[in-house]
Amino acid sequence: MLPRYPLKTLGFVVSRGHRISGMATRLVQIAMNARDDSALGRFWAEALGWDASVEEPGFVTNLEPVGFAYPDPAAVCIDVITVPEPKTVKNRVHVDLATTSAAHHADLVARLKNLGATPADVGQGEVPWTVLADPEGNEFCVRQPGTTDQDTGPVATVVVNCTDPRAMVRFWEEAMDWTVHEVTDAQAVLRSATNVGPYLVFRRTPDVKTVKNRVHLDLRPYRGDDRLAEVARLRELGATDVDLGQGEVPWTVLADPEGNEFCVLTPL
Repeated sequence: MLPRYPLKTLGFVVSRGHRISGMATRLVQIAMNARDDSALGRFWAEALGWDASVEEPGFVTNLEPVGFAYPDPAAVCIDVITVPEPKTVKNRVHVDLATTSAAHHADLVARLKNLGATPADVGQGEVPWTVLADPEGNEFCVRQPGTTDQDTGPVATVVVNCTDPRAMVRFWEEAMDWTVHEVTDAQAVLRSATNVGPYLVFRRTPDVKTVKNRVHLDLRPYRGDDRLAEVARLRELGATDVDLGQGEVPWTVLADPEGNEFCVLTPL
């Protein structure tokens, strides 16, 4: 497993993707802040059946599917990154796990609880999916089986809460080379242009962003592209610069139109 985030310690850390035209980025991984990257990395490796490797002892643990050739659009990987601050609010970015049958759903929920997950109440009421929290309180969902989950791998969707899905999809459709699958007032859905891997869903919620996201998206330009030129293009689309004290680093921290932080990594 190759290091994805050298010297990445501030909570910010690809793919044989298909470039549609001109410059574009790809969603290659999510970065998940933790008080203990090793322990939380072990939980998620067991939960997903993925490999875990230590990129920086005590700081960054990389998670990806067994035998995965990074980067590849078939999966959105996870980097677990140790940060000093604790979780204080519900995450605005979370993952939904896929299931293939009612029995698989029940078995997966039971196994996750045995690994340390706990039931979570985020005001969901009576819903056909199960809401859990990992050992550090990060919310996630276990979906009931559906036709769109059959070819995604264990992570069915990466969900971003927002106040205006239509505005968000306008930005993210231009930011990445992913394809829009659905746009309504309630949610907007994108997926890799190669039609593999998980979906990215912008879902309307009434709450607004108040603190730095503990889970954020990491984008990567294609090999041979210019990262700074891509960053300039994203700014023209509406992204803004974010200073989290990251200093001189080989990636750029930006925020989308609703203030959700994301990182633009070096081309690969």
